[in-house]
Amino acid sequence: MCEHTAWGWSNGKPLRYALYLAPPPESELWRFGCDVIGRDALTGASHDGFAPEGYTPAAWRSMTSDPRRYGFHATLKAPFRLRLDLGHADLIDAFAEFARRFDPFEAGDLRVGALAFRAGRAFVALRPEGDLRRLRAFEASIVRALDHLRAPLAGDERERRELARLTPRQAYYLDAWGYPYALDEFRPHFSLTNAVAEADRVARLLQREFEFRVASPALRVDAMTLFEESEPGDEFRILRRFPLGRPNHASRARARVPMPFFAD
Repeated sequence: MCEHTAWGWSNGKPLRYALYLAPPPESELWRFGCDVIGRDALTGASHDGFAPEGYTPAAWRSMTSDPRRYGFHATLKAPFRLRLDLGHADLIDAFAEFARRFDPFEAGDLRVGALAFRAGRAFVALRPEGDLRRLRAFEASIVRALDHLRAPLAGDERERRELARLTPRQAYYLDAWGYPYALDEFRPHFSLTNAVAEADRVARLLQREFEFRVASPALRVDAMTLFEESEPGDEFRILRRFPLGRPNHASRARARVPMPFFAD
């Protein structure tokens, strides 16, 4: 790892961080998600053997390249670059302090479904159903309270969002918060595939797999997880999991050196 990584830089380029909702790494949900998308964002290990009925592993990998790169997650704070006047330790401190202010909570039951994209294609994703008010309030608090850590979007980052396809509100959120699908545009989901034409069929197959492998569909929000992209276009990896409502015993001194994942 480059010596500058702990300060938010790698090979002269600023890193990107993301704050995601990710299940505990020992959970059935985490193992299911990693198998479906083909990679474990904690260990970096590939999971190449999975494929639903009617698909070869190679064909399935071509359908899951996007979620595999980002890791199994639901977005809370979309990928961002750290402000130039802040360091990695500032990031850790802010996230740890924020996590202490919230208690764990239930956020509905998960079910596999399709999220419409365009041209007859859709993403297949696990989505929570039920009363999502607490999850939405949690996401809104994260977006607002932690945005001071984020550097402004670069021009190319903004253009990659295909501005012509955004609604006026989404375009405003992109400029205000660095992400168009925040606050009342927030649609919590764990992506399982790229945008595919056969989304409804795939969703039915993965729902059966989900019911077989995951004993309870309940989504419990008990932590927020920091991911890092060390190079542009690289895979995102888990840096640290911040349990909600518990002390996070990371000092600034410890946070200044590259850290493996651990949960307090």
